Amino acid sequence: MQVKEIMNKAVTIKPDATIKEAADLMSKKNIGCLVVMDDKRIVGIITERDILSKVEAKGKHGDSVLVKEIMTEKVITTEPEVNIDDAAWLMAKNKIKKLPVIDNNELVGIITSTDIVKNSDRINESYFFD
Repeated sequence: MQVKEIMNKAVTIKPDATIKEAADLMSKKNIGCLVVMDDKRIVGIITERDILSKVEAKGKHGDSVLVKEIMTEKVITTEPEVNIDDAAWLMAKNKIKKLPVIDNNELVGIITSTDIVKNSDRINESYFFD
């Protein structure tokens, strides 16, 4: 099975958006991360965990912190034709749970550790869930 068979539509946000805007969008879409885009270029990724650990836990206000201030800039990606076992290995190796999918330098989707576990009886769930 390939990544393109189980990937989801990626939801994006601009780097100059506020954390409050990001949190509101994640809540509205019921998702755990946003891909940060500057025009058509991925510049980062922001997760619920980033918001909790880098904003809320430090007593900052989400309306005064920008996405670009806390996003992860080094974004590991995959391609649609990659086998999900290989995607799972890449995620486990890099200790990440979200993997944007790129095709011809364009964001075409996202795959999560949950997507992989739900769709493969060969993946050991302990890769992702401690």
